[in-house]
Amino acid sequence: MTSSKQVIAMIRSHAAGDSEQFLSIAEHIADDANRSGKTKVADEIKLIVENARKSIAARPNRPIPIGAPRGELAGLVRATYPEIHLADVVLGDDLRRQIRRLVREHRESSALEERGLGPRRKFLFSGPPGTGKSMTAAAIAGELRLPLFTILLDGVITKFMGETAAKLRLIFDAMHTIRGVYLFDEVDALASRRGADNDIGEARRMLNSFLQFLEDDQSGSVIIAATNHRSLLDPAIFRRFDSVLGYAKPTREEARQVLRNNLLQFDIDALDWSSIDDAVQGLSQADLVAASEDAARDAVLDHAGRLTSEVLFQALRDRGMIHKE
Repeated sequence: MTSSKQVIAMIRSHAAGDSEQFLSIAEHIADDANRSGKTKVADEIKLIVENARKSIAARPNRPIPIGAPRGELAGLVRATYPEIHLADVVLGDDLRRQIRRLVREHRESSALEERGLGPRRKFLFSGPPGTGKSMTAAAIAGELRLPLFTILLDGVITKFMGETAAKLRLIFDAMHTIRGVYLFDEVDALASRRGADNDIGEARRMLNSFLQFLEDDQSGSVIIAATNHRSLLDPAIFRRFDSVLGYAKPTREEARQVLRNNLLQFDIDALDWSSIDDAVQGLSQADLVAASEDAARDAVLDHAGRLTSEVLFQALRDRGMIHKE
């Protein structure tokens, strides 16, 4: 059944000219109708939404509006509309396969729902800093043409009893109102294991609230939690996610691809990749992107716009030295 909140949200989005938010709410209404057994109504709404999105996409140079957070929510999430896609992200074969599958599940959700199934929506990304977790979340949003809402944990977590839970409730309520990809980056700040040395009553309440909201969520939004420190997470959180995906620092071939993707303005065919391979060991994707930018600046300022193996090698070595200090 369509709720009064959904009707109000649709009217507001229509008045603001925010067609994407309007269509996202319509998708939620279709999901609710499908769960209530009104499959014909659900299918008709989804067809209308699909055709409307195709019509919007066909209009040249038309910006896609973002449902900007308002009121209290504005200090809790940052909204963006990513334009990157999975082809822009360098991932290992197995991880890329899993990400492609979850995107396909959402694109073809109607086929799943016909058999009483639904797409997976809750994911935990785990791995070292700079290995592409946040970029993958942005790419998923880009592939699904959804806004990316990054949770601002410094605005969510407070020292006052019950206040963090109230702010979390606002975020999870928004997932029903505005369909999107919701990213809880560095989620260990919310979900550290119980019994840790810094464990206090409010921290336990915060964790319990987060676990309960994850458990109860029935929205159509995609929820992604990312952590650099899997060992810090409370074991109970893993049961709340549909899949846990592991990230690692890039292999040499993956590192080469990251460098190529970020040095497209240069002729890199003649580079001595064997020497460069020696310098990429231990670097993350973020390190490689930063080293590419360093090398590009050096090439423009000191080498008349020519990128040499020596320039790139030195930029990579300099980035590697940062981690040794």
